[in-house]
Amino acid sequence: PLLSRFTLAYPEVRLIVTTGTTAGLVTDILDYRLDGAFVAGPVDHPDLLGQVVFSEELVLVTPPSVSCLKALTLNGELRTIVFRLGCSYRRRLENLLGGMGIANARPLELGSLDAIIACVEAGVGVTLLPRGVVSTAVQAGRVAAHKLPGAEAHAETIFIRRTDTYLSSAMKAFLAMYEAPAGS
Repeated sequence: PLLSRFTLAYPEVRLIVTTGTTAGLVTDILDYRLDGAFVAGPVDHPDLLGQVVFSEELVLVTPPSVSCLKALTLNGELRTIVFRLGCSYRRRLENLLGGMGIANARPLELGSLDAIIACVEAGVGVTLLPRGVVSTAVQAGRVAAHKLPGAEAHAETIFIRRTDTYLSSAMKAFLAMYEAPAGS
């Protein structure tokens, strides 16, 4: 919604959107290849400024046949369906499974959310994603979403930028737009 509002309000601004892992986007900001990025927080670096844009609930996504998280520990060969190394949700999933005593899960790296959800639906493995991303698949009964305990369930998306770069009028307008509630 934020990008949509911005492009409608400022059609003359040339906005280029790219995707990547949190680690890759942080590197691109630090190396001056991007002006700003939405990443999964927290990000703590002295050369970066970050502001929370929204918070989400993370869920463990499994095939519908998995009724509870404990059932995962019974599977001798668990596969995780994830983005490449550098993805913060992948790191969180690995930490979650490690905390459950599952240290031998094998990752299958894919490049799109649709492919990840389709593989989970097909029973290939499990993943960790924001509830909003999988809500349609959950409602259709294609996958199951399992609540996570406490702080593990909370994820913030932050907008980061360098501390030492010039703030263009377009960037100032963008920052002001996400600081103001929709409809203001």
